[in-house]
Amino acid sequence: MKQFAFFPEQASTFAPRVDALFLGLTALSLVSAALVTAVVVYFAVRYREGSKANRVGKPEGHLALEVTWIIIPILMGIGIFVASSSVYFDLRKMPEDGLHIYAVGKQWMWKIQHPHGTREINELHVPINTPVKVTITSQDVIHSFFIPAFRVKVDAVPGRYTNLWFEATKPGEYHLFCAEYCGTEHSRMIGKVTAMTPADYEQWLQSGGVVAAAGDSMKSRGQLVFERLGCNSCHTNDANARGPNLLGVYGESVQLADGTTEIINEAYIRRSVLTPNAQIVAGFEKAAVMPSFQNQVSEEEILDLIALIESWNPERPTATGGN
Repeated sequence: MKQFAFFPEQASTFAPRVDALFLGLTALSLVSAALVTAVVVYFAVRYREGSKANRVGKPEGHLALEVTWIIIPILMGIGIFVASSSVYFDLRKMPEDGLHIYAVGKQWMWKIQHPHGTREINELHVPINTPVKVTITSQDVIHSFFIPAFRVKVDAVPGRYTNLWFEATKPGEYHLFCAEYCGTEHSRMIGKVTAMTPADYEQWLQSGGVVAAAGDSMKSRGQLVFERLGCNSCHTNDANARGPNLLGVYGESVQLADGTTEIINEAYIRRSVLTPNAQIVAGFEKAAVMPSFQNQVSEEEILDLIALIESWNPERPTATGGN
């Protein structure tokens, strides 16, 4: 880990852009403050008590000056908006390919799951030069997943999924913090992100038992949960099945019984598992027999189910970084 510095090390594709934006805003603020201060000091000296400044006559308007101090701030504001929104949209536009990792915040640790089975506590290993998407939730209170060297941060909120992504640019170990006060042990909820070359990452995966325990992938664990909960008795390919067919539906839109449409994503699957009658698929109103599995499945098991259903969509790119 690097020692304290004014700026954390730049270790992702976002870091130079975020720093440039921050420094640009800081410089603009300092210049504006200096100009205002200079004008204030000038007038304070020029029109101080006892000075020989001419105070006779009614002040007159100055159209050019008024237009200037209106137009310049407007242009500055537009420039700031364009630069900031460009960085923000790129931060929030999740990659379609790359590596998809899941993280669950819990007092007071981060539980990380790789799609091929490896699990970590307060550690995250990723390959460099590869887009990494992290789907995050919380098991108890609000946490915040923060990697300063990558300049990415997002809250982990109970009952919903949030996402961030990054692309590490150089190998090394970097801080992982919870940036939201989450209880008495908040200061101890720290970890590290280890960025590795693709070859080293593959070696780490294999040394972590991924090859030897191929049946322990998130998809395999999701299949076990799917069967344990009896999902396979209703969600089949049969036209007369009591539940919707789940093959190839991830990422697609679905028509609900109330006439609205939803995208089948992580949040939709989670709601369907915990509160199935809140969003019944059109055509299955009379067969709405799915029970709620609230308090019967953990957040990790729901993520395993999501990984399973996601793997059933042949149109989606396969995550890289494992066998």
